[in-house]
Amino acid sequence: MIVDERIITFINSLETENNEILEAIEREALDTRVPIIRKEMQSFLKVLLSIQKPMCILEVGTAVGFSALLMSEYAPEECRITTIENYGKRIPIARENFCRAGKETQITLLEGDAMEVLPTLEEPYDFIFMDAAKGQYIHYMPEVLRLLKPGGMLVSDNVMQDGTIIESRFAVERRDRTIHARMREYLYELKHNRELLTCLLPLGDGVAVSVKTENKGLRIE
Repeated sequence: MIVDERIITFINSLETENNEILEAIEREALDTRVPIIRKEMQSFLKVLLSIQKPMCILEVGTAVGFSALLMSEYAPEECRITTIENYGKRIPIARENFCRAGKETQITLLEGDAMEVLPTLEEPYDFIFMDAAKGQYIHYMPEVLRLLKPGGMLVSDNVMQDGTIIESRFAVERRDRTIHARMREYLYELKHNRELLTCLLPLGDGVAVSVKTENKGLRIE
């Protein structure tokens, strides 16, 4: 937890429910310990999508399809969503959930490792949601930047790793040091890449919101 738990509890107490299908999918995911985006992140995405009004969304990391379905509710009706998932056990559940919601024609699920799938994509996207294996974000970045339209938005979830991102690598358990180092590298790139303007927020487990600038080298150091 990177924000006072009492504050999060209070904020979440003010939330309104999602539609019936999303509420059911969220309960099922929590019951089976499938990680989905937190309540505060859901709210944040709704606002961003309402402002951005993207017509073409790419999601890296489908899980059981909850976030893709949430985004489909708050993006324009004509918006098309492409989502990538590599974990075989969750893919049929996600497909079933898309059908339950009547969104199987609006949401396209691509099966496979994002490192292999991303280079096959050509369509530029005006909104990309990154919520996959955290240690791979830095490796996805070149392809994600290629696919993001100028003026498009990249949202990267869970970038603070329960607050351990601020710790020295020697204070992190040995098994977590690679992910720790890669996420730090990713955050540095988001803040220093001349194609991006990025804000880091202590929301949920940390979120980075990046906008692709119209011109490389736009920012003045």
